[in-house]
Amino acid sequence: MELVLALGIGVFTASGVWLILRPRTFQVILGLSLLSYAVNLFIYAMGRLRVDAPALIEGSARADPSRFTDPLPQALVLTAIVISFAMTALLLVVLLASRGLSGTDHVDGEDR
Repeated sequence: MELVLALGIGVFTASGVWLILRPRTFQVILGLSLLSYAVNLFIYAMGRLRVDAPALIEGSARADPSRFTDPLPQALVLTAIVISFAMTALLLVVLLASRGLSGTDHVDGEDR
């Protein structure tokens, strides 16, 4: 499970960096999205990968912390998803305005 997750994070990161280095703005936006997905997966993996483990301790009894997942990375990833959605929407609006003003969708504003 950990190997698959590490490979997935690596593929998202490599694809995101490759797309960020492309000359068109839409590809840059997709690259930023892929990088944010990779960071979200990395943060989620930091909270220990446990299947069918509760996130909260029930009652006031002292419990073994290794039996539970850490809820903080899950909350951070949920917040990051919302922020990245808003950032992507803003970047798409800026992309459309830039294309309308310059007539091209290249990052540097020049057609080659």
